[in-house]
Parts: sequence; C-alpha cells; structure tokens
Amino acid sequence: PRTVRETAAMIYRKAALKNLVRGRSIQGVTAASLYAACRQCHVPRTLDEISTVAQMPRKEIGRNYRYVSRELELKLMPTAPKDYVSRFCSELKLSNHVQTKTLEILEHAAHQELTSGRGPTGLAAASLYISSVLCGERRTQREVAGIAGVTEVTIRNRYKELAQKLDIRIVM
Repeated sequence: PRTVRETAAMIYRKAALKNLVRGRSIQGVTAASLYAACRQCHVPRTLDEISTVAQMPRKEIGRNYRYVSRELELKLMPTAPKDYVSRFCSELKLSNHVQTKTLEILEHAAHQELTSGRGPTGLAAASLYISSVLCGERRTQREVAGIAGVTEVTIRNRYKELAQKLDIRIVM
C-alpha cells in the first residue's frame, strides 16, 4: 500500500540524515525500512517475505532493522496473530465465517495467555486450520503451512496446544 511506501521512505530518509546508512548496504537499510514501515502501518509481513522480495539474507535485514529501529527510537509493537488472519483466509479462499471463528479462537487464546512466546504466524495458521475444520471448509495442514510460511509440525504443535487448552473437540 501507498502508506507503507511513504512510511518506509520517511524511515529511510531519517536513517540517512542520522548517517545510519554509513557502513551498511543501502539495500539492507531499505529492506529494514520497509519491514519497519509494514509493522508501523499494521500490514503484517514476515522478515522472510521481505527477504524474498529484497533478495537478501533474512539475517542481514533483521540486523539492519534492529539497528535502525533502535537508533531512530521507533516504537513498534510486535505483530499479533490476528493481523495475519485476513490475508491467510483470503489466500486460502476461506469464508468470513472461518475468519470470524479464527479471530474468536485467537481471542480466547490471548485471554488464557497461550500466545506469549509463540510465533504469531504459527498461532494464526493453527487457529485458521482449526476453524477451517470446524466450519466445514477444511484445508490441509500442508496448505495452511505453505501460505503461512511455517512448518506442518508447527501447525500440529500449536493446534494440539490450542485444542487442549481451549477444550476444542475436532472430529476428523
């Protein structure tokens, strides 16, 4: 989106004015600025997605992102699993009913503090998988994992945790 582009440009300009680009690759700082802008504008993109688009190692972008955000004192909240739900549902061609159910599951998980220390994409993917089964629009763990950029094992582990702790019964 346009706002993300403008925010990324603003972050990059601030970094350049503070001489943060010196000694670092322009491409790396640009990619880091884009990642920061995505987070600031609540457009959830993973470091892996930015890495693919920028054709740079994830590690380098992450290092530049931490440096730029620290030096510019960017106040960025961690991305929440719910931020990914809309995009994942859209890519898997799932209904609004599944999306609503997924958000409910994530809300219950947050209330029971099951989300802390867990990757947001894995939680979103597992909740989506559960919802798709419950709503009769089943997608395989492999399909959901592919869209979310996590492993099937991650989905299985999060799915088992959520189903057990939230007392969700699923009949396959």
